[in-house]
Amino acid sequence: MVLKIFFPQCCNRAESGLLVGRWISGHDSAVVLAVIHYPFIPAQVKQYIQQVGAQSGVDLSVLGSWSLPKDGQEGMESFLRDLSTIFPQERWLQIRRQFGKTGFSCEVLSRDQSEQHEDEEKVIFVHYEQRKVMLSQLHPVEAQESGNGSEPHSELRQVFGTVARSQPLFVLDRYDDGPLRSTHWQSEGREASIVVELLKQASVPLGLLLGRMLSVWTWICSARVFPLRFLSSKLSTCVQLSYRTERLQTLGAPQADAHMDFMRKANVLVSVLLDVSLGVLLMSWLYRDQHIAMLASNMVPAADSVAQQLEELLQWLMGAPAGLKMNRALDQVLGRFFLYHIHLWISYIHLMAPFIQGILWYGGLSACLGLTFALSLLSDMVALFTFHIYCFYVYGARLYCLKIYGLSSLWRLFRGKKWNVLRQRVDSCSYDLDQLFIGTLLFTILLFLLPTTALYYLVFTLLRLVVVLFQGVLHLSVDFINSFPLFAMALRICQPYRLAEGVKFRVLCEEPGTALHLLMEINPLKCSSVVQTYRTPTYSCYPRDSWAALVKKLFIGELIYPWRHKTTKSD
Repeated sequence: MVLKIFFPQCCNRAESGLLVGRWISGHDSAVVLAVIHYPFIPAQVKQYIQQVGAQSGVDLSVLGSWSLPKDGQEGMESFLRDLSTIFPQERWLQIRRQFGKTGFSCEVLSRDQSEQHEDEEKVIFVHYEQRKVMLSQLHPVEAQESGNGSEPHSELRQVFGTVARSQPLFVLDRYDDGPLRSTHWQSEGREASIVVELLKQASVPLGLLLGRMLSVWTWICSARVFPLRFLSSKLSTCVQLSYRTERLQTLGAPQADAHMDFMRKANVLVSVLLDVSLGVLLMSWLYRDQHIAMLASNMVPAADSVAQQLEELLQWLMGAPAGLKMNRALDQVLGRFFLYHIHLWISYIHLMAPFIQGILWYGGLSACLGLTFALSLLSDMVALFTFHIYCFYVYGARLYCLKIYGLSSLWRLFRGKKWNVLRQRVDSCSYDLDQLFIGTLLFTILLFLLPTTALYYLVFTLLRLVVVLFQGVLHLSVDFINSFPLFAMALRICQPYRLAEGVKFRVLCEEPGTALHLLMEINPLKCSSVVQTYRTPTYSCYPRDSWAALVKKLFIGELIYPWRHKTTKSD
């Protein structure tokens, strides 16, 4: 059976000493974590390994000895071999590096040392970069690695988990003035920062304070007042405010050690910081060079232009649009009705004209909360300024839907059937002559009035869809900023080894008289997988309707609402 030894690259030129690591359970392999240098006292080595094992939760042990030829240490190899009696193991690894060779040779000693055999051909050294393996996370993330502490079954996952949990072992360095000195990845220079540790300690009380403040705000917003609850569920700005409150509550939750919890908090924090930064840039542009005054002065002429174009469209519909023969009486009634609403809307716009600049000035301050708040406010303003188009669409849709349902009901009457409301099905029914006569008259009237109604419904539905499309682009932009895992993507670009999809091996050294040496390299996670795995759940912009359901609603005249639904959540 092949024995695999995972050996850190930083220990290739370490001084002679003891190999500290762990045997992988269920697999014929071992992970070397550090080399404790000679001179040392065996009792202190045992005590140190027990302390580190208790802190890290890893079953550490002395795997064997490491010998590097050096002048004045000719008897070092035999001395280290004799230490197998002090540190009893099922197998004792005697690894040595020879002069003039890149590879290592390995002897495996049994526990009683009655048999000593060279097993060089059956030993494979897998060299790994300790720091990258310690900081990386294998994907997909299993449930065991999310906090329940059970041991993963995969050999590779056990190797990564062992190195990641052995951080207390890496505190001791070969440059320390103490009874024990060791070599590991931190030997080339420590990266621990006092400032980072202080920030970690300070984040706990700040998170608790933030959680208290947000809980009070959530209690205030959850007051059961019908108009406020209705508006908060329909206005995009209120929905974004509730979403931001929920995200900040996630940041204020107690610190979790699980990888997914940490990544979710980091993504939320970076997303909020980026959102606020973009909002501040937008606010600085709005309040510079009188941009708000320019926007306010152009809004009323733009509204007049839209109203004029709508009047021309209605005049065209009241004539013979595209040469179609419309019902003259119904055409005139509908045209004058919609023209009256346009005049009311223009009067309302001119009445609000003196206050538009103030509304924009105070509304622009919402950008300091983030670009998403500014986009949500813009969506609400678009809905407010296109309210007349929405009214036209509702009137036309209700009238068209009434005629469609009337025609379908009268069509069932001709076939001797009716709709059973209780059982929700079509049943047979017998009608008398008077009912059939009245039904024929009503069917004829509705059928001949349908083209005029359908034309108005089609025109105003197209206008409504343009507004809904614009609002949908704004909502999708907001959801993209809220949900995009920016921190995870930055890790993937700057430090690809942090998010690992797997590993690959290449032959590092294959010399006669030495074991096979492989180099383990980390395969980074694909960018699409990063987005799919770490995307923050957000509230969807629209109800989840398929294209077929949308076409059906448009055909039968059901209303299409662009409002967000807080109960609809997308991952």
